[in-house]
Amino acid sequence: MTLTVYNTLSRRQEPFETVEPGKVKMYYCGVTVYDYCHLGHARACIVWDVVRRYLQFIGYEVRYVQNFTDVDDKILNRARQEHSTMETIADRFIKAYFEDMARLNVKEASEYPRATHTMNGITRLIHELENKGYAYPSNGDVYYAVRKFPEYGKLSGRKLENSQAGASGRVDLEDPEYQRKKDSADFALWKAAKPDEPAWESPWGKGRPGWHIECSAMVRDRLGETIDIHAGGEDLIFPHHENEIAQSEAVTGKPLSRYWMHNGMVKVDGEKMSKSLGNFTTIRDLLNRGVDPMAVRLFVLMAQYRTPIDFTDEAIQAATNGWNTLKKGLLFGYQLGWGQGDKETGGQGDKEIGGQGGRLGDNSFSPSPPPPLPPTPHSLLPEIVERFIEAVNDDFNFPGGLVILFKLAKELEREGNIFVHEGKTEIPPDELLKQWHTLVTLAGVLGLEAEMEAEKSVSEGLSDAEIEAKIHQRQDARLARNFELSDRIRNELLERGITLIDSRDGTRWHRN
Repeated sequence: MTLTVYNTLSRRQEPFETVEPGKVKMYYCGVTVYDYCHLGHARACIVWDVVRRYLQFIGYEVRYVQNFTDVDDKILNRARQEHSTMETIADRFIKAYFEDMARLNVKEASEYPRATHTMNGITRLIHELENKGYAYPSNGDVYYAVRKFPEYGKLSGRKLENSQAGASGRVDLEDPEYQRKKDSADFALWKAAKPDEPAWESPWGKGRPGWHIECSAMVRDRLGETIDIHAGGEDLIFPHHENEIAQSEAVTGKPLSRYWMHNGMVKVDGEKMSKSLGNFTTIRDLLNRGVDPMAVRLFVLMAQYRTPIDFTDEAIQAATNGWNTLKKGLLFGYQLGWGQGDKETGGQGDKEIGGQGGRLGDNSFSPSPPPPLPPTPHSLLPEIVERFIEAVNDDFNFPGGLVILFKLAKELEREGNIFVHEGKTEIPPDELLKQWHTLVTLAGVLGLEAEMEAEKSVSEGLSDAEIEAKIHQRQDARLARNFELSDRIRNELLERGITLIDSRDGTRWHRN
């Protein structure tokens, strides 16, 4: 099945065809860096991270650019409150952004342009708009003449006549900025310098750029005149993305982007998230409360990316439970020691159950084996991969892909339980290895990754050899019919996270 994508511009799902075959140029309107990132940022960054990962998985070379808005009224206001500078505030929250995204396993973009580093591109674009008659100066400001661009409103579907001056009392006719405009719908490309604010030189005098022109310039400078995907939250459709189209296409005469993609918003307990309602939650606050970052990723990916999601305690608990199921499947191969073999065996060791070199025949699970060698195409189950691709190709249907992963994880968990209790598995090891490699690979496409917790073996202070010695001591006690000592050893091991399983073939153990 060919990848199809819902295009906000056309309001329909379309086959995905890039400007340059095999390559994707993708731009995501990033954060304004005046505060810590919140749940809405988490959703957007996770969604576009996974879109990028998936495009790479199916063979595209992706150049993914994400900007930082580092000059803005909100940043300036915070700088005044803290008796600091705009640059200091921006740098602090850019650093915090990377810290938060690393915890959520969001891969870094190809490039992170900043508005303050793109001033030449911004002033050049404004100058071109002015020369083509789409922009006009007014007392040190420069405005975009919206009515000069006949296609204005094509992305949002809004009509200019619905934005007349004074409509619904929303326009202040006494506002100095309104008085400098020729039309109430016009918007600022350049703002004249104000006292005690950062400013840059320009042909229209010292000042700073408007928000919308920044992204138009950064897209053009970093990716060219026409890109493949322009992404962002649905709250950016109007006016931000609508204005980007007007600015860029008026100069180039070419589409700014082939596909406009927007993720849905995040609500908290059914209400819009806002500081005034007291339901504003930052990423770091959430994670510092003990919520697993992978549960947050799963919470985001369990919903279709264009629909709104409601952040509730129940929803996060459901995502946590789901992650625990997936994690058991992802750790299945590590627990059986796969990945400790050499390159000749593909990291599998002796795969025969009961074989001398294989972990499936050992009495113990490995507490912290080294990572397995990367799965290769022949080590995956092609029919499962095809089903995953078929599901996700339907407008990045990640929930459909997750259904396939959960089925795999539950089957691996079941086989692990059978092995613990019976010392063998129902499915042949070769097949199990492929199932596990397939699960790990496809979960990695979604950025869902689990690591063995090596802390237990260290904190509990028992090595494999010490556990085996305890088991031998217990066996001696049982032979001597000293059942009180035998039970005490079993309970001591259980308290330290070691479960013993007695059978006719002897005693097996595993770490809980």
